Amino acid sequence: MCQVGESARDASSFDPKPQATVLLRCKRHRLRLRVKQAEWLHVALGSRQRHKCGTPPQLTLDVRLRQCPSSLSPCPPPLMLDREEYVEQAYFWRTFLERVQDGVPAQEVIEQVREEILSTTKLPMALEFLLGEIRHKGRLSDGMALMPHYFAPFQTLLVNKAEDETIKFDILIALQILEAEAEYRASDNLTRQGLFIYQFECIARNRLGYHEGMEAISRDPQFDQTWADWILWVRRQLGTTEFCEFLYLRSEFAVEEKRRALQQPDWSPEVDILFGQREGRIAKANRGKDPLYMFAALQRQLGYPEVPKAKPTDAEKIIHPVIEQRFQLLEKRLSIVEQEQKDGLDLTDFYARPVRPPDTPSTG
Repeated sequence: MCQVGESARDASSFDPKPQATVLLRCKRHRLRLRVKQAEWLHVALGSRQRHKCGTPPQLTLDVRLRQCPSSLSPCPPPLMLDREEYVEQAYFWRTFLERVQDGVPAQEVIEQVREEILSTTKLPMALEFLLGEIRHKGRLSDGMALMPHYFAPFQTLLVNKAEDETIKFDILIALQILEAEAEYRASDNLTRQGLFIYQFECIARNRLGYHEGMEAISRDPQFDQTWADWILWVRRQLGTTEFCEFLYLRSEFAVEEKRRALQQPDWSPEVDILFGQREGRIAKANRGKDPLYMFAALQRQLGYPEVPKAKPTDAEKIIHPVIEQRFQLLEKRLSIVEQEQKDGLDLTDFYARPVRPPDTPSTG
């Protein structure tokens, strides 16, 4: 009998998070039982849960950072949040950006914004959890990864990349992207096509990595299984075909052209259509061009959200005007000292010029 259980020695060395879920998995028979921390010790120390296989146990341990309503039920996927949640998220990211630019520490910002957020939403509880994680580990992304039911995987990816010191991705740009995405999710113009193009452009512009980025996009609660499968397929095909071809082949415009070419009005493709006629027309018009041109055309024509970009630093304004003025004053003083040492100082340059009285009009 294959019994779910591990030795007390293994259980004592494992300490999951209070809200984490433990996955007990039998490699040979793929038996999976998810338990919470309160039930973990009971299972690990020899619970008599069995399945009929007649072989010795071969179990491995894994921690799934999702909350489960019951010990043996599968973990729920990330849920769609209400509009007011995204409105408050947009306010949080915008306020976070403004106060970080003013030099306020991140812990104080989260503590202040937690009191300002609407208490009827779930964001104050999420911020309270993030505050504890950032005090314990010093990273905001670690706390967001523990709440996939609230923060989308793409949001966690952005913060994680911004906190990575080996990547030149500014946290200020990440906060602007998160604010714009939350505003778009809360708007009435939200579409799956617009959200996908926005997230993909963020990855492409900031070089965040297509492998991790596309996987995070596919796990977004906004996309169903058809979209998720297509996004993962595109991830495997990137580099072999132009990106605009992926959009064109899954658009209604490509279907209409195929019907005209075959002269079969009732012809239908074997795959699901994900993009409309206008998206397909714009994608076809941008063949052989930079994908950024296609993104800009979609933003102009269809009102897709624009991705925040890093502003180039102005070389002329590197030095503050006040500091530059003091440098000029020091330069004048040094020139006077040099002239005095060379006995070439002319004091008449510093004499006050006599003020000429104004001419009085003559009276006739």
